[in-house]
Amino acid sequence: MQKKHLMLAILVTLVWGVNFPITKLGLRSIDPFVLTGIRFALAAVPLVFFIKRPAIKFSYVVAYGFIFGLGMWGVINYGIQVGVSPGIASLIIQLSVFFTMGWGALLFKEKLRGAQLLGALLAMLGLAGIISTQPGEHAIFGVLLIVFSAVAWSIGNVIIKKSGVKEIFSFMVWASLFPPIPLFLVAWLMHGTAPFETLQGSLDLTAALSILFQVYLATHFAYWGWNSLLKLYPVSTVAPLSLLIPVFGIGSSMLILGEQISTPNMISILIIIVGLAVGLYRKMPTPSTSGLRPVEPSGAKK
Repeated sequence: MQKKHLMLAILVTLVWGVNFPITKLGLRSIDPFVLTGIRFALAAVPLVFFIKRPAIKFSYVVAYGFIFGLGMWGVINYGIQVGVSPGIASLIIQLSVFFTMGWGALLFKEKLRGAQLLGALLAMLGLAGIISTQPGEHAIFGVLLIVFSAVAWSIGNVIIKKSGVKEIFSFMVWASLFPPIPLFLVAWLMHGTAPFETLQGSLDLTAALSILFQVYLATHFAYWGWNSLLKLYPVSTVAPLSLLIPVFGIGSSMLILGEQISTPNMISILIIIVGLAVGLYRKMPTPSTSGLRPVEPSGAKK
């Protein structure tokens, strides 16, 4: 990988990692589903009026919007608000690597390598360790929510693969049209009108900057950068770099939020990272410009 492309990959994973504690700052004053709804509304508007719709069945765009916006990010933000630390959330979401591999084997008859199975086993052992050390039912529930969001992310990967979409940026902009209304509806069903009545007063500078970071850096820039790399290099070359996301996520959570990682959790984190590395590892192929169908960043993914 050329140096400029490696630097882009590192910058993208840095943005995605830092996005977790930055999102937590927004969640201090805004309901998680309202915050997510605002994020995707701004990700779609006004760009949707200027960017041509992707040349695929529109049902794929709608399905991905619901899965990615509500099933993944809405649930992640709810899990963080419930009690999961942003650093650990940034790690657990990487389990979508193995869920995606499982869907590939089940739906597309892709053969799983022994290293992938071993990596999945190690990652699940690490996850079990994190769950066992969570204080209280709410924290455990939060971890399970993040696991659910990893499953949702993997389903999103299947939708992308089935659709054959090549205009990933356009795809993300148009898909972002569909999560806001169901996200706002979930917030209303859970808490009534309260999250909306207090929204204006809750939108302080910190919350506004958190939303802007999520929209324009974590969504627009990062997805453009990552999928640009996937057009130039095989997924097996790019995907292992996603291991930097939880490294930056945990590190930035400690710096920004003062997050503390206990020794048992740190051991579990290392086991999961090793599992991800084992599952993603394969002999590096020669970089190619032949163009690979863009997918998202987590193994057979993201």
